[in-house]
Amino acid sequence: MTASAAALASGKGHKDENFPVASFLLKKEHRAPVMAFYHFARAADDVADNATASAKDRLATLGAMRATLAGTADSNIEARALRATLSHYRLSPQHGLDLLTAFERDCAVNRCKSWDDLIDYCRVSAMPVGRYVLDVHGESRATWAASDALCAALQVINHLQDCGKDYRAIDRVYIPTDLLDAAGAQISDLGKPAATPALRAVIVDMALRTEKLLEDSAGFACAIRDRRLGVEVAIIHRLALSLTQFLKTRDPLSARVHHRAPESLALAVMAATKRMLSR
Repeated sequence: MTASAAALASGKGHKDENFPVASFLLKKEHRAPVMAFYHFARAADDVADNATASAKDRLATLGAMRATLAGTADSNIEARALRATLSHYRLSPQHGLDLLTAFERDCAVNRCKSWDDLIDYCRVSAMPVGRYVLDVHGESRATWAASDALCAALQVINHLQDCGKDYRAIDRVYIPTDLLDAAGAQISDLGKPAATPALRAVIVDMALRTEKLLEDSAGFACAIRDRRLGVEVAIIHRLALSLTQFLKTRDPLSARVHHRAPESLALAVMAATKRMLSR
C-alpha cells in the first residue's frame, strides 16, 4: 500500500520558512490560493525528504499526488485541494506538476554535477512557485525572468544553509561536485563540524553566483503591478541579500546563517518602506 503524504509529513509549516509565505501583505483573495500551493509543495517536499521511507514508496506517493493533481485520481488531500483552487481560478496545473518533477528527482538523484545542473533543478523546484504566485495575481509573464532569478537564488540559499544537515540526514548534496573537485574539497567534508578551507571556498563561490541572480532580479518588485505583492517581493529580495552576505562571511556548518526574528523584521520594514516610496 502506498504511504500517504500525511504519514511522511515533517510537521514543518509556512511560519518555519526563511521567507514570507502568503503574508498579510497580500490581498485576502490571493492568500488562500497561494497557501493551497504551499501546502501541496510542503507535502511533496516532505515526502521526497523522508529519511525512513524507501525511494520506491516515496515515488509512489508522489505519483499519487501527480495523478490527483492531473485529475485521474483523488487519493491525495493536498493535491485535491490545489486542483479545486486551480479550477476556481482557471489556472493550469503545470506549475504543480513541475514541482513534482523536482521532488521525483530528489528520490532518485542525490548529487548535483554542476552549477548549470543546479539551476536546471531550480527550474522545476523553485521557479514554478514564483510563476504560480504571479499567475494568481494576474501579472504579466514578462515578469517571469526576474521571478525565476529570484526563486533560483532563494533555492540555492536554502541548499547552502542546510548543506551539512542534508548530507548527514539524507545523503543529499546540492553543492555541485565539479566545484568541489576543482577546489580540492570532498563531499565528506560536509559531515565535519566546520567547513574545510576548500569547502568554504566553494560555498563563497556559490554565494557570489547567488548574488548575481539577485542582481538579475533587482527590478522585479517594481515591475509587479499589484503593489502589495510588490512589497512582499521587495522584502523577500532584501532578506535574500542579507542571507547571501551571511553565507559569504559565515560557515553554515558551524555558525548561524539564518535570521533571528528582530533581524528579519528590521530588514522587512526597510525594504517595504523603500518599495512603497518608489511609487
